[in-house]
Amino acid sequence: MALAYRYMPFADAASSQLPLARLLRLSLFQAAIGMTTALLVGTLNRVMIVELGVPAWWVALSVGLPLLFAPARAFIGYRSDTHPSALGLRRLPYLWMGSLLMFAGLAMMPFALLLLSDAPDQGALWFGRFGAALAFVLVGAGMQITQTAGLALATDVAPPEKRPRVVALLYAMFLVGLIIGSALLAWLLQDFSARRLIQVVQASAVVVIALNLISLWKQEARSERRGGREQGGFARNWQRLMALPKMRRFLWTVGLGTAAFSMQDIVLEPYGGEVLGLDVSLTSSLTALTAGGCLLAFAWSARLCARGLDTCRLAALGALLGLPAFACVIFSAPLESAWMFRIGAALIGFAGGLFSVGMLLNAMQIPERELTGMVLGAWGAVQATAAGLAMVLGGVLRDLVGGLAQSGWLGHALNSPVTGYSFVFHFEMYLLFVVLVALGPLAARDRAPPRRIGLAEMPG
Repeated sequence: MALAYRYMPFADAASSQLPLARLLRLSLFQAAIGMTTALLVGTLNRVMIVELGVPAWWVALSVGLPLLFAPARAFIGYRSDTHPSALGLRRLPYLWMGSLLMFAGLAMMPFALLLLSDAPDQGALWFGRFGAALAFVLVGAGMQITQTAGLALATDVAPPEKRPRVVALLYAMFLVGLIIGSALLAWLLQDFSARRLIQVVQASAVVVIALNLISLWKQEARSERRGGREQGGFARNWQRLMALPKMRRFLWTVGLGTAAFSMQDIVLEPYGGEVLGLDVSLTSSLTALTAGGCLLAFAWSARLCARGLDTCRLAALGALLGLPAFACVIFSAPLESAWMFRIGAALIGFAGGLFSVGMLLNAMQIPERELTGMVLGAWGAVQATAAGLAMVLGGVLRDLVGGLAQSGWLGHALNSPVTGYSFVFHFEMYLLFVVLVALGPLAARDRAPPRRIGLAEMPG
């Protein structure tokens, strides 16, 4: 038993109330979301930009459109907390609704890709782009609803002392799905063609709905039917949440750090394809490298936190490691080193994982348990919104700066396709310094008040 608890990952997350088999089955919804993320961010963005010739700003806008639903995650969490179900269920109706939206978006996407790959005229091309954007919106909305309700359900069924480990297991399963999905996409798209891509997307829709059905089956016990919701309850609970000490600074830090590690999501694979000449299979495997680094960060952070490392200092360590990670990606172009590029991608995932784990554990320390759905919803809303805005900004900056460079506005030395990508990576490095400044007051809980005011002590 001691060996099992020491070496088996997350074995201590199980309990008599939530056995390991049931917990692993519940975590399948996170695996489905991870596989979908690998398809959207790791493969389709590169295919649409490089193979199908879609402008990067349009692809970034399509991938970032789901951020329209991200701010509603706190509201979704509150609604699932107080859902007046006739069947006595709170979380499962939202899990089912999110699963259907994900399936609908993935089922619609192949027809939009058909128009993008072989449009007879300009009107059909724009219709295909609109259909692709709508499919991204449906998939993104389904992911937001499913993840919020699923995390809240896991928190409900787990004992209080096991909740941080259960939530960490769910995020580890998301990374496992990301790695498996990326590896499968790299294998299936070795002989790339538009027809093969459409078949892969259709298969993904079936796999996602199947995994979600297995995940939510008999996971929530029925209770008595509740009455209607309290009027103005969301506003009052939101005020309580915002009144917690340093909550606003915490959410701002989550947003800034997520943006710093997410801006490259939309341009990393096209950078490998356009600048380093990597094919679709190799660039799709980059998502596996990034997710593998993030999964390794989960394991290492557990040891660090067990030794008493502050969660905010753990997040700061991730921000610091992000600096050499982006430097490796930048220098891979002049050195023409695909290996340095892969090392940089893996290190970005590792650094981003440390930051995410630190912020997640910090959120799980909030004592207001009756606000479980709202806390997780607010954290997820800020994270998803920041990631979506960062991806859109990354695509826009790549097109804008790259266009200026290749038109000669920035001088002869910068007249290269690398310039637009390099600007995005440099911008992320500068943003990491801002994150370190924002983390300062969060980590200094037990210190004496500073004698003088510096950047880290500016009011949030």
